[in-house]
Amino acid sequence: MRKSILLSLGALLILTACVSKKDYLALQEKQKETQDLLNTATVKLNACLSDQAAANARLEGLKEQLADMRRSNEALIKSSQDLTELTSKGAENLEKSLESLKERDLKITRLQDALNRKDSVTLAIVTSLKKEVGINDPDIEVNVEKGVVFISIADKLLFKSGSYNVTTRAKEVLGKVAKVINSKPNFEAMVESHTDNVPYNKPPLLDNWDLSVKRATSVVRVLESLDVNPQQLIAAGRSSYVPLVENDTAENRAKNRRTRIIVLPKIDEFYDMIEEEMKNLSAGN
Repeated sequence: MRKSILLSLGALLILTACVSKKDYLALQEKQKETQDLLNTATVKLNACLSDQAAANARLEGLKEQLADMRRSNEALIKSSQDLTELTSKGAENLEKSLESLKERDLKITRLQDALNRKDSVTLAIVTSLKKEVGINDPDIEVNVEKGVVFISIADKLLFKSGSYNVTTRAKEVLGKVAKVINSKPNFEAMVESHTDNVPYNKPPLLDNWDLSVKRATSVVRVLESLDVNPQQLIAAGRSSYVPLVENDTAENRAKNRRTRIIVLPKIDEFYDMIEEEMKNLSAGN
């Protein structure tokens, strides 16, 4: 081993001795240039590696963004499909709703027509009554409330005090009322009698209930004798329990003693009229 080392050192000394100083300096310069180039290349390589790492990082970020965008796009496509389906169903439901509203409006129109027909008949009754009965008489009132005709006749015009026998003058007035009722066979006439609150007890009647009912039936009998169809007539006694005013003076008690004849369409007839309109509506559809 020692021998080999000594031989190598000797060879090196021989080579060194063989190279001139000029060539040696040139070699040193060349080595320096090579080293500089190596250092520059190393710096550039490191920069490239750094740029590559940054580019790779950006690439991964872009890949993630692309994946997010794809997921968002898929979600949007699904939402769009769901929205399209909902919109289609909504449009269908809206169309059905509009159709239903049209049908309901048509039904309302039909019902309104039926009510208008009833109101027209009611107006005709009022006109006839005002013409026939003589509306200028202060003891007779004719008015309309909620489509119903009311004829209110003062007690003194129909009966003597405490009596349920109809007076001659009352028969004359009731004759005119009968004429109007007879002209409207599809209507009913309810005779509704009211008393004041003064206690009444004249046998065979026991109280104001008996008196009011008896007076109502007396008027009904007069109308029946005037050829009014009994099927159109209703007798009702209300006693003193539906006063117009307080029973605190003689004048007010006189106002409360009254008989009302209520002319109104037969309920069955009216509903038949409505049903007929509904059938017409169905036939029209």
